[in-house]
Amino acid sequence: MTVAEVQAIRPAEGVRFALVLPVVIVGAGAAGLVAALAARAAGAEVLVLERDAVPRGSTALSAGLVPAAGTRWQREAGIEDSPARFAADISAKAHGEPDPALVALVSREVGPALEWLHDAHGLPFSVIQDFRYPGHSALRMHGMPSRSGEELVDRLRGAAEAAGVEILGGAQVLTLFADAAGRVRGVEYRRPDGATEQVGCDAIVLACNGYGGNKELVARHVPELAEALYFGHAGNQGDALRWGGALGAALRDLSGHQGHGSVAHPAGILITWATITEGGVQVNAAGARFADESRGYSEQAAAVLEQPGGLAWTLFDARIAAVARQFEDFRQAEAIGAVLAAEDLAGLAAATRLPAEALAATLAEVAALKAAGGRDRFGRDFAGGPELVPPFRAVQVTGALFHTQGGLAVDGDARVLGEDGAALPNLFAAGGAAVGVSGRQASGYLSGNGLLTAVALGRVAGRAAARLAAETA
Repeated sequence: MTVAEVQAIRPAEGVRFALVLPVVIVGAGAAGLVAALAARAAGAEVLVLERDAVPRGSTALSAGLVPAAGTRWQREAGIEDSPARFAADISAKAHGEPDPALVALVSREVGPALEWLHDAHGLPFSVIQDFRYPGHSALRMHGMPSRSGEELVDRLRGAAEAAGVEILGGAQVLTLFADAAGRVRGVEYRRPDGATEQVGCDAIVLACNGYGGNKELVARHVPELAEALYFGHAGNQGDALRWGGALGAALRDLSGHQGHGSVAHPAGILITWATITEGGVQVNAAGARFADESRGYSEQAAAVLEQPGGLAWTLFDARIAAVARQFEDFRQAEAIGAVLAAEDLAGLAAATRLPAEALAATLAEVAALKAAGGRDRFGRDFAGGPELVPPFRAVQVTGALFHTQGGLAVDGDARVLGEDGAALPNLFAAGGAAVGVSGRQASGYLSGNGLLTAVALGRVAGRAAARLAAETA
């Protein structure tokens, strides 16, 4: 590792940049691409630096679902919702820990952002209407036709390129150059051949996610998932924390994260939580349930990892499989045989190699609870849930860490704040680089919070960065 890589911030004094651009964005996931589109729409010339050859990031590994309230798609479907209601759901799930102003900001901004992406750039969003994710009081998940993050990031990249955004792939940012006042004057990045280059900027947006790929930081801040499968991008090494911290930025809620208790093992494919919300259950190697699955997939990650071998089985039926099949990941899991099918209970026990007697007792208990509208010993309410009936489906899963939710404190313009509460001169953050709205616990993560802050803060940051750059010129 070179000296340049070790130094998060280097003095800008004496550095002459051959090229200075109004806005430089680090990272080309959803946050960075939305920020780029917003800055370009505001008239700024934009350069996006992406360490991968082609933008993918954690966005491509997700289902690509963005929660938003009060959208045209909800109105067309007759869904009653509002940003205030959405904000209340976020705060309730996160135990009141997130900054209320930030919660209100992203709840208010995300709906218009999706409509803008549709109107200005042709992204074909639609709202999921056949199931509701835990913690959401309304149907508000919006996604691409394939319900995949790959399609979302590909369409965002295409829109950015069509808008004249310069995306430089294979450019890993190593160092920021800052003057004595803390203003970032430029960056140094490394190309795949090892050569380093420098570019100046008037404003900079950090959209390079959190630290989920940094095992040392995960062990420090999220020890319960230190050995978990990491299902995010390996490049999420905490660079934004390193750069921001060196500039005196405030770091918030670093233990906050999104886990997931339903990644197919050993295939490594995300299995939609609709398998649970529609009435499925999880059992361990003994054929017994071990937690209230309905709390949410984030907190279920640790519960699954506590089971023998860190594994569990998600059990559901053909009706639920039909709902799950709208997701490309689930279709892929079926295609490779990760989702097992069984015509009856005996076949389910044989396919999963779970103890038949224990499995029968577990499913009988679940059936009785559903019939009676009862609540189990873990606190799960089965009222109103259809009974699981043959033919059955099963998939072996493990718990995983998807991304971290803590990050740089930001204001209403997504400007990074110092420990004194004052905004740093020209530094912005969005998505996983900024503090999220999930608080400090896994249980605080409301489905879609990651892409919520990526899209909402991305647009806010891009507009504000373009405005600041114009004032600087």
